[in-house]
Amino acid sequence: ENSMKIRGFEIAKGFENQDIRLPERSTKHSAGYDVEAAQDCVIEPFQLGMKPFLVETGIKAYMQEDEFLMLCNRSSNPFKKGLVMANSVGIIDADYYSNPDNDGAMKFAFYNFGDKPVFIKKHERIGQAIFMKYSTSDDDKAEKIRDGGFGSTNR
Repeated sequence: ENSMKIRGFEIAKGFENQDIRLPERSTKHSAGYDVEAAQDCVIEPFQLGMKPFLVETGIKAYMQEDEFLMLCNRSSNPFKKGLVMANSVGIIDADYYSNPDNDGAMKFAFYNFGDKPVFIKKHERIGQAIFMKYSTSDDDKAEKIRDGGFGSTNR
């Protein structure tokens, strides 16, 4: 890795030739980078027992060791589309980048609480990503190294 890189976004493996656009902030003082859907998809209305629908972004993020990327919903999604993030907020750890399972490709997990299917178009903004610092406790002893991707830290 180039030691000059501090934090940013790249196209994840498998999405190289799919016209993926990297996230950008819409205004100078926006905290979040707008994240787009990597492909067209349909999110069916929620039914009991249903797993959330994972929307591919085709991107991965790199950052410093004491940072994480917070994935948040767009404020308009619940009101206009009935889309709620299944995990309320997504956390992308620094060591998720380029992991062996999925190269660190990020996804948004949505439930559709509306009464009609929601159609998401490729390049539609689906959420936002905010780089954040985190702290550890005085007695922190975490030394395990990540060995996989999505949901892998507790296998």
